[in-house]
Amino acid sequence: MHYSSLKDFLTRGTAVLAKGPVALVFCEDDVEIDTTLRHHQQLGFRAVVAFMPAVFTLPPDLRETVQRVDYEMTRDGALQSAVGAVNEAAPGLWLFYCYNAEYLFFPFIETRTIGELLAFHSEERRDAMLSYVIDLYAGDLGRFPNAVSLDEAYMDRSGYYALARPDPANHNHPKERQLDFYGGLRWRYEEHVPQVRRKIDRIALFRAKPGLRLRDDHTFSDEEYNTYACPWHNNLTCAIASFRTAKALKSNPGSTFDIQTFRWHNSTMFEWHSRQFLDLGLMEPGQWF
Repeated sequence: MHYSSLKDFLTRGTAVLAKGPVALVFCEDDVEIDTTLRHHQQLGFRAVVAFMPAVFTLPPDLRETVQRVDYEMTRDGALQSAVGAVNEAAPGLWLFYCYNAEYLFFPFIETRTIGELLAFHSEERRDAMLSYVIDLYAGDLGRFPNAVSLDEAYMDRSGYYALARPDPANHNHPKERQLDFYGGLRWRYEEHVPQVRRKIDRIALFRAKPGLRLRDDHTFSDEEYNTYACPWHNNLTCAIASFRTAKALKSNPGSTFDIQTFRWHNSTMFEWHSRQFLDLGLMEPGQWF
């Protein structure tokens, strides 16, 4: 189905938002749009909605199976506005959002669906799930100048850390069960990344509810949504394998000439398997076995 605008989608696409989970994919450029959409279809999302400029094209099979919304991502707050509008239109629905060239992974993804994951998470009385955005990058920038290669993707196997998240409303004391996470290319090339864009945590899976607002830093107005676990035990977390930072660093004139390769002594080939994230401690299975 093709919608001419976000308003058109919210008017005519009510059946899409009747039952979840639903994946919202925001396309900033035309890199790996088809693989991003197919990956999330294969995870078992009931619907995948692609927000993209009208000039972009989709392969015939995806035109039949993806809900396409003509949408310009160049406006300030474009993603937050769209997520907020869908949230208001679908109270109670589980939603996921990401950009193109980003791929959701969760524990045991090879044998379990997104529906099973969220059913368990809901049973634990959780309405949101923390994700870590793990940077991917091509190993050879000479062959892949935009830093994107699915077949030869690398990631950092170390260099990730967390800091307490201060609460300005409480004399900057740490917020309960909230941390700011750092690492990957945003950490290694921090001189090219604004301070407010260096975190790698994102609340990418959440249950819609009236009045919920997505902030610019990928946290929500409901502070419980931003917690990594409930008070009594560890909960599930997930990972988003993302080429987005690598693409930006190689397309930005201020950084591209400073970077001849993203590889360093802690680079490792990305295996496209949940086990790799679990072994590196980059996602948490919680009580889900």
